[in-house]
Amino acid sequence: MKIVMLDGDTLPERPAQPEWCSAWVWRGQTAPAEIVSALQGATIAMTNKVPLRADTLRQLPELRYICVTATGYDCIDLDACRAQGIVVSNVPGYSTRSVAEGVIAALFALRRHLMDYAISSRDAWPASPHFCIHREPLQDIQGAVLGVVGKGDIGSAAGEMAQALGMTVLYAERPGAAAVRAGYTAFDEVLARSDVLTLHCPLTPQTQQMINRQTLAAMKPGALLINTARGGLIEEEDLAAALRQGTLGGAALDVLSSEPPPATHPLLQPGVPRLLLTPHIAWATRQGVANLLRGIEANLEAFAQDKPRNQVS
Repeated sequence: MKIVMLDGDTLPERPAQPEWCSAWVWRGQTAPAEIVSALQGATIAMTNKVPLRADTLRQLPELRYICVTATGYDCIDLDACRAQGIVVSNVPGYSTRSVAEGVIAALFALRRHLMDYAISSRDAWPASPHFCIHREPLQDIQGAVLGVVGKGDIGSAAGEMAQALGMTVLYAERPGAAAVRAGYTAFDEVLARSDVLTLHCPLTPQTQQMINRQTLAAMKPGALLINTARGGLIEEEDLAAALRQGTLGGAALDVLSSEPPPATHPLLQPGVPRLLLTPHIAWATRQGVANLLRGIEANLEAFAQDKPRNQVS
């Protein structure tokens, strides 16, 4: 079987080539216009973020399996795959601990203003007449309220870590839900009570830009926002405005709606304060990468044995 990886440069390491694979093509990146030609003759496609839509899949009659080298699979047209008999698997759970720890790291960085103090200290501390410098006020973690939007593996893990630090954790019910499930708190109440709001829900038509001017205005003044899920959950122009106006205390984002973002992205412009931005790497600890590689290898082996695992289609 021929296996083609479409965007291998998104992984810091490669999984092992299966012994039964007759042709192993590892592409660092694949432009949209190159997808069909790159997958000609392939039985298996591996992709992280390169989209495989219906019009592309129709031109690939030999394709039988898609291994998404991530947990999220919104880049795949699942209906088209079902229609063509293409099996699709993802790698769930590989980064649960890594991303949850990333949330806690961002929480400390924002509450303690670590970036501001670390950068300013090189110039300001030697010139200070005192042993310390007071800039942005520092806040403890214990006693703060963490609102979690999305109670899956990562959201639950982040909540458990926060509770261990002495935080009160509220899991948000879906916006506009008619009833609040046990273990959840109404979405509007979570917005109003949270000192920190962290996003862990999938990107769907219902969650697209769920954090916008209205929801930001409903948050506690000075609250913090963390997003390690999908950039499209946030209306980014509105977030930039809230940070500039100071109604939001700060934000830590590991994802944006367009990745890589254009230089004109509203959150990359000068004058957006209290923003900690990282390039979608919360998952990429050494352990997270190792878990991902083993998951990819196991998925490929299971498909070869006609026992596919982690199927999403």
